[in-house]
Amino acid sequence: MPSCSARSKPRNLESRRVCQVVHSSVYNNTIHRFPLSHNLRHLCTQTLTMSSDLPRDGDLATNGDANGTLHDTPTIATATEPASTAVPVSKDVENVMYSDIGINTLLNRLKQSIASSRDFSDFLKKRGAVEEDHAKGLRRLVKQTSDNIHSKESRQGSYVVRLDEAMRLHDRIADNGMQFSLALHQMHEDLNELSLNMEKGRKHWKHEGLNAEKRATDAEAAMEKAKAKYDGLAEDYDRARTGDAKSSRRIGLKGMKSAPQHEEDLLRKLQVADSDYQAKVQAAKSQREELIRASRPQAVKALQELINECDSGLALQLQKFASFNEKLLLGNGIAVSPLPASDPSAPVQHSLRDIVLDIDNKTDFDNYVTGHVSKIPVRTSDIKYEQHPTLRPKQQTPVPASRQPSTTVSGPALPETPLSTVSTQQSTYPTVAPPPAATQSPTQPFYGNPGNPPYPTDPPQQYNSAPYPTSSGAPRGFSASTQSTSAPYSPATPATMGVQQSFSSQPRPISPAPTATALPPPLKPVFGVNLDDLYARDQTAVPMIVYQCMQAVDLFGLDVEGIYRLSGTASHVQQIKALFDHDSSLVDFRNPAAFYHDVNSVAGLLKQFFRELPDPLLTRRSYNGFINAARIDDDTSRRDAVHSVINELPDPNYATLRAVVLHLNRVQEHYAKNRMSTSNLAICFAPSLMGSHTGPQIADASLQARVLDTILTNTFQIFDED
Repeated sequence: MPSCSARSKPRNLESRRVCQVVHSSVYNNTIHRFPLSHNLRHLCTQTLTMSSDLPRDGDLATNGDANGTLHDTPTIATATEPASTAVPVSKDVENVMYSDIGINTLLNRLKQSIASSRDFSDFLKKRGAVEEDHAKGLRRLVKQTSDNIHSKESRQGSYVVRLDEAMRLHDRIADNGMQFSLALHQMHEDLNELSLNMEKGRKHWKHEGLNAEKRATDAEAAMEKAKAKYDGLAEDYDRARTGDAKSSRRIGLKGMKSAPQHEEDLLRKLQVADSDYQAKVQAAKSQREELIRASRPQAVKALQELINECDSGLALQLQKFASFNEKLLLGNGIAVSPLPASDPSAPVQHSLRDIVLDIDNKTDFDNYVTGHVSKIPVRTSDIKYEQHPTLRPKQQTPVPASRQPSTTVSGPALPETPLSTVSTQQSTYPTVAPPPAATQSPTQPFYGNPGNPPYPTDPPQQYNSAPYPTSSGAPRGFSASTQSTSAPYSPATPATMGVQQSFSSQPRPISPAPTATALPPPLKPVFGVNLDDLYARDQTAVPMIVYQCMQAVDLFGLDVEGIYRLSGTASHVQQIKALFDHDSSLVDFRNPAAFYHDVNSVAGLLKQFFRELPDPLLTRRSYNGFINAARIDDDTSRRDAVHSVINELPDPNYATLRAVVLHLNRVQEHYAKNRMSTSNLAICFAPSLMGSHTGPQIADASLQARVLDTILTNTFQIFDED
């Protein structure tokens, strides 16, 4: 590493200049990242303004081009200075360092180096934070986009496959950014440690060096003071010896001193001052020799080493910073456009351009349309005009009275309307018209012969598919004829009543939901069965009931306020529970009618399934481990402890817990609408997943909720999202 004394420019200005050039290059080569690049330029500008004497734009030619492009090897020192100027500069530097101002000069220079290291350390911290925010934002965007492209509203086919590859590419770019951010954070820590050590050394040598300088200065000051006293006494003695009138008259304790006495007194004082002056000169000389010979060179050497160490450490971090920037941009570039593999057998990595070009719009369109072939409605008959039965009697010739059936009752208009109505109802069946004897068959149910029903078992379905509206009962005019033939002695009354019952007993439109009166038998029970047994029987890691309930909440309950907190209808829960115990593979909650449009009942059913497990989802064996982990106050340590216990769960429990936690994370993402945060969900689900609060577990209620809250808060740190 070159010595600091060989450089002609202050170190802090050079570091800022390299920072400016490097980030100008980053800005010019990453146009597609506008928000981050503007943040980088703002941060670099803020760092540059911290210096009081910045170089002009023309000075950028020293370490790079004027447009911000670095040379192959950036040079910090000026390489264009004549070689002949190096010797005078070195001599002048040595003269200054070993002069009286040398230690103060080196202390100020070391202070500048420490300040430069701290400035660049702060820059690295902010730069790392900017890159970390960008990487996290990119990851969130990738996750959101991946969820959107897999929804039913988005295109499928080659589009979703290729866009998945593009999202994985962006995820690698985010990983590169996170690694770059971690590297900058480590560099920030290293520079902080270097600055602290340099500051500690500076304080030590400031104390030692300045104390040595002060001792020499104090000795010289004492010498000057003794010399002044000595000179004054010598002048007084000279005046007394020459008989000066002003100096010959002195008043003592015994009166006026004579001239000889005064001269003798001054001589004695002069001799004492002379001895003191000689001693002070000798002391000052020894202090000066000690300072020049040992103390000052030692302090100068130590300070120079500290300066070189600080500058070398800062230069190393600058070089690492430049290298990490190159690796970041190169890694992102290779991710977007990979280099051709040298090994032909190696898997081919597609570039972003190739991924986009592989999207086949025509094939995707054809596949989507052909996927609806099975949904094409089948026409059972040709288009033809069918006259409504109410208009048919007006267009036909009235039936003569001699040809009217004998089973009818005489009365005005009584025979025609019932007969025409009955013939109309019979015409709706796919079979041929019954023989004449069938006109009396409807009377059999009223005479206690249930073995021969008057109609087949499917007439209600035929009536349901008839052109008459099923919501209003029988057609207009039919009930009137029935009332007129309801006399007990009329032979036509039973037949008419049988037809009327067929109309009045027609059900409303059939709903997929089961009825409360007919619960199916439990052929394949799921409630109260261990997860291991369910996995062995159904061969699904996540039970079908858990999957169906989460699917229903994802589709219809994410924005429902109080989901998983509010209870559903008990009768609905019991009926849906019976369906799952009968055969869970027949249940499809994609149709909200299957759960009575009551998503709270589905949420309650899911919690009831976990409550009725013989062994809770988080298992009794792992209970103490979870509770002990919940007692840890540090968030990171508590998360790691909970994660360790989760990894020890059986495979069915782990897979089911992962699916439930990812689902609850989707629920809490809609907190603004459903008001269910991670803490609320933890309170609602903790008793179901860890066991009810009974016995000694009552005191663990808050710890159980804390366990689940920790899992939900660190969903993607504990479980893989894919």
